[in-house]
Amino acid sequence: MKFVDETTIHVQAGNGGSGCLSFRRERFVPLGGPDGGDGGDGGSIYLLADENLNTLADFRHVRSFKAQRGQDGMGRNRTGKSGEDTTIRVPPGTLIKDVHTEEVIGDLTTHGDRLLVAKGGAHGLGNARFKSSTQRAPRKTTPGKPGDTRDLHMELKLLADVGLLGLPNAGKSSLLRALSSATPKVADYPFTTLYPSLGVVYVAPQKSFVIADIPGLIEGAAEGVGLGTRFLRHLSRTGLLLHMLELEPTESGRDLCKDYHSVSNELHRYSADLVAKDRWLVFNKTDLFDADECERIIRKCVTALKWKGPVYAVSALSKAGTEELSKNIYTYLHEQ
Repeated sequence: MKFVDETTIHVQAGNGGSGCLSFRRERFVPLGGPDGGDGGDGGSIYLLADENLNTLADFRHVRSFKAQRGQDGMGRNRTGKSGEDTTIRVPPGTLIKDVHTEEVIGDLTTHGDRLLVAKGGAHGLGNARFKSSTQRAPRKTTPGKPGDTRDLHMELKLLADVGLLGLPNAGKSSLLRALSSATPKVADYPFTTLYPSLGVVYVAPQKSFVIADIPGLIEGAAEGVGLGTRFLRHLSRTGLLLHMLELEPTESGRDLCKDYHSVSNELHRYSADLVAKDRWLVFNKTDLFDADECERIIRKCVTALKWKGPVYAVSALSKAGTEELSKNIYTYLHEQ
């Protein structure tokens, strides 16, 4: 199923039912008086966060939703039936905005969160409501009110504790496989990851956290180059970023510091909030070197970057160092 993280829908709440104009007509009851009942309220439209959904793909083909209108009032003081509400299920992490005003209507972050997005119209009044001592036979009624009509823009931001950040082919998907049971596609060419993936990392019984693999960034991503800028929003809800760097032999000519700044600069251009998040450096593919050479390359890079935060060296392929990394992540998140 294709990953869809934003869409636009049209919602129309039900109109209220109109009041009834009626007079009591029974044998042996002269001048029975007005008995027109009120109409029913129109149905409203709600959004409901459902943890069984993880994309907005259901809205690719169905983008218009309408609630039931209220029934008109009837004689004998019978009130019309209210219209049924319509509930639209969306994945947790969905941000809802009004298309025309760009007003943020709500943010559904937890399973079971319910948000009213279009209120049904109020019912109209029957002529029985207008009876008084001076108006014994009123012929006045009121129509039902129209329900709200809105165009909504829905934007999904994945709910994850940890986000993986780095250039294409840095090993983010491989690390996600090593830490969790998720099975994102991996290969030896860039841009393997086309859509974000989530994985649950179990450190011990009743101890787990969620990690998100985001498509790799390239230079110019903040201006729309490549795939990364489309999915950077998913990192905004994470509590910790793992900035992954791919270790390469010295003779390859690859500059780890340049790789770091390439991604870091895109974060600065996209959002100051992302830059402010706690970030750990994770060097991947340690299995390509012996221990001394690996330590020398990492120390050189850390010194050049003047890095003060935590540093880890792992091999997503052999899973070396991944257990220590996952335990330390859980400890950090728990302390936060």
